[in-house]
Amino acid sequence: MTESPEQDYDPGDVAVIGMSLRAPGARTKEQFWDNLVHGRESVSFLAKDDIHVDETLIHSPFYVRACGVLDTYDKFDPSVFGISDRMAAAMTPENRLFLESAWEAFEDGGYDPERVGCEVGVYGANNPQTAALYSSPPDRVSVGPEAIEASLAWSPDTMTSNALYYMGLTGEAVTVAAVCAGFHYAVHLACQSLLLGQTDMAVAGGSMVRLPHPRGHLWEENRVLSKDGHCRPFDANGTGTALSSGVVTVLLKPVAQAVADRDHVYAVVKGSAVNNNGVSAMAYGLAQPERLSACIANAMEVGGVTPDTVSLYEANGLGMPMTDELEVHAASMAFGKQTATTSIGGVKGNVGHGGVVSGGFGAIKAALALHHKTLPATINLTEVNEDLDFPSTPFVPQIETADWGTEAGIRRAGITSIGGGGYNAHLVLEEAPAVAERAPEAEGRPRIATLSALDDEALARQRARLKDRLVADPGLRLDDVCFSLNLGRKVMARRWAAVVRSRAELIAALSGDATGGQVTETAAAPRADASSFPRNDHGIVCAATDADALAGVAAAWVTGQQVDFASLHQGEDSHRVPLPTYPFQPRRFWRTDW
Repeated sequence: MTESPEQDYDPGDVAVIGMSLRAPGARTKEQFWDNLVHGRESVSFLAKDDIHVDETLIHSPFYVRACGVLDTYDKFDPSVFGISDRMAAAMTPENRLFLESAWEAFEDGGYDPERVGCEVGVYGANNPQTAALYSSPPDRVSVGPEAIEASLAWSPDTMTSNALYYMGLTGEAVTVAAVCAGFHYAVHLACQSLLLGQTDMAVAGGSMVRLPHPRGHLWEENRVLSKDGHCRPFDANGTGTALSSGVVTVLLKPVAQAVADRDHVYAVVKGSAVNNNGVSAMAYGLAQPERLSACIANAMEVGGVTPDTVSLYEANGLGMPMTDELEVHAASMAFGKQTATTSIGGVKGNVGHGGVVSGGFGAIKAALALHHKTLPATINLTEVNEDLDFPSTPFVPQIETADWGTEAGIRRAGITSIGGGGYNAHLVLEEAPAVAERAPEAEGRPRIATLSALDDEALARQRARLKDRLVADPGLRLDDVCFSLNLGRKVMARRWAAVVRSRAELIAALSGDATGGQVTETAAAPRADASSFPRNDHGIVCAATDADALAGVAAAWVTGQQVDFASLHQGEDSHRVPLPTYPFQPRRFWRTDW
């Protein structure tokens, strides 16, 4: 890694440099954001034939046929990780989803797990019940290799260690059990490890698959599940939430190091805090206002943040008047009396309650809101609950999507997560640090852009997705794109490379008919003989900038030779940028017996 820049950064700040999400109605974080800003509800209302539960239950007048469906819950692409089909079937759905999501978070951050060369911590939360519902525990009478392998695939405890192992990483692996506050607890522990210097990078997240899937729920008076399947945060007519599934992971690094390494920063974790209610006057499992308030205040204090600078509060927001009142009361105590106003929102109206990953949905919403400087509307909020007494609090419900201005001069968001059993957690996020002004990109300089995949079909999908991203985002610089591709993706068997001088040339090359094993050369220049280039332990060393030399390097690479791309980008000011991640080709894997 490079040295930190001269500018001072708070040593307690942690950068979010990569993100991956799968939620109801959204296969990617980009789709998720589009759903939020357009006010789409992604809870599905199911036909009886779509639900695989007891017939008596389905026909109950109180059974609500609504849930947040995750369309990839039973699918996986084991070939990317070198996992056999037998092992893939043994792995629980949460294990599989978390592994693919962690991979996507790395690639989104512009890193190839095999080339990071540092200690990486993996922290994740899942639902232990999912493993039991997916299949019976493996027979542990035998301790042979197959029995051990199956046990590690099935166990909820090994979700994070599986991610380390199959991604080729070393570091810490901690699987968290904190009920619905699991995502926040994972991020909290990851940040502590980074700040203590125990790890250099960290993946934190949660994975939740409610089984059987899809499923509805049984409505009961004064319970947290909705009477009609809709979640209405802060609404007078709210009756609770719907169940949903999903996976969220984030890639983290100390902010000073992230800036020095020219990472793309979505947001900064300024502070985090967790606590538990323990014994309280409230019913076991409900928010205890004094304890939740202390948790929120502690997260702000840890980050050196004053409440008047936090202009978005993303609530746990179950959409039930009693629970919403407890939370708003707790947050009001933590924020205190102030003249600044804070937008309050709740993502469960969009996607339902994702259990251990529900806080992740809120955190990704807040991070993208900071990134896009936009406040998404809280949907299904038509009649604000007057008992919440918002006029006497710092909070104003976000009724419509709006630009995010700020009176404090900086944008910050607080995200609360509450788990049954008295778990409280709060994160404070801040917008990314300003990027120093960069010199314009050198026009006409030839560069190599590389892609690889396991087969030609996946390679073609990669090319199409990259072309679409370049067309959709004209602000992407060619040097950043090539830097991110060449150093931030695992090198696979089927390869494609182009030597180009502009974005337009790269788009044209991506649109061509060349397949894996070929080089697209848009520059009319002969190829240099790559055998004349020096080599080191990482392959061909090339610091040349002429099209002839680069074409030779590209030709050698697509035919299977190693290239030290770090030497190619030595001394550049290129930055990592988010680009489409590997196009997994998932197949259905399901096992209900051993």
